[in-house]
Order: sequence, then structure tokens, then C-alpha cells
Amino acid sequence: MDATDIEKINKIISDRREANRFFLENSAVYRAFVKLEQTTFSDGALPRRHKELIAIGISIVINCESCLEWHIREALRAGASEQEVLEAIEVGIEMGGGPATVSARFALKVLRHYTSGDAQLQP
Repeated sequence: MDATDIEKINKIISDRREANRFFLENSAVYRAFVKLEQTTFSDGALPRRHKELIAIGISIVINCESCLEWHIREALRAGASEQEVLEAIEVGIEMGGGPATVSARFALKVLRHYTSGDAQLQP
């Protein structure tokens, strides 16, 4: 990790804090969202640590760097190990690639359609 990476992470943290202050003061919708977040990530049948690990995998798939900074920190604060975080990242990698296998199955059908002699290659 170099200085640019550290600066990017710190900027994400700074921007979040600034926006959080503004929206907490000015937006009832945002305050409701924060309450939803707090409720969602509280211990229940799934402990908070597990919920944060799930959020890491989702954050990988949706490519949300701010989400990754937040949920990795929160997972560690909730007691997750570095290995657990790594495995959550790996689940995100697989889930991001998984939908490509669905597209690949359809592509295979199209390929078979055009190479089986049942369809002609029309211009």
C-alpha cells in the first residue's frame, strides 16, 4: 500500500464524516436510514460480525469502496479475524464472477444453436 492508497482511504473516511454530520442535521430520511442500519447490523440470529462479513462480500460485487472501508473496519471491530475478512472478500469475488457463468451458459446455447445446423447465419 502506498501513500495514494492511504490518502484515498482517509478521504473516504473524511467525506463520510462530513456527509453524515450534514445529513443527520438536515434529513429525516437519512436519520431513518441510520436507524435501519443500526437495527440491521445489531446482533440477532446472526451476530454483527457475520452481518459485516456478508456486507463485505456484497460490497465487492457492487464495487463500493466506501462500503468496503466501512464494513471491513466494522467487521474487525466486531471481532472478525483478518482471515474471516479475506474469506468474505473471496466470496465477493466468486459472487461477482458467478453471474458471468450464467451468461456463459446462455452463450453456449447460442453457440450450439448456430453450430448445430438448426439455424442459418443471416446477415
